[in-house]
Amino acid sequence: MAEDLNDYPTSARADYVFGCMKANGETQELLQKCSCSIDVIASIIPYDRYVAAETILSMSQVTGPVGSEFRSTEPARLALQEFRRAQAEAEVRCF
Repeated sequence: MAEDLNDYPTSARADYVFGCMKANGETQELLQKCSCSIDVIASIIPYDRYVAAETILSMSQVTGPVGSEFRSTEPARLALQEFRRAQAEAEVRCF
């Protein structure tokens, strides 16, 4: 169903595009590529798992035992692996 393929809120898509453009360049061409990228990711990973992966990425930056939990557990590793595969697919299709 269409809502299953578009379950990412606009704000989440915009946040991804802003971050992507900040990292790669702020041009019209990059706007198109980054928009394509989040669309591909959204077609591969349901939004709840995307949020989990983004949270793990953010929390793994924290030093000490809290950050360690997000860097070293098997569920965290698997979530990041899924997210990175989706990003790689998006890069192949969009960049």
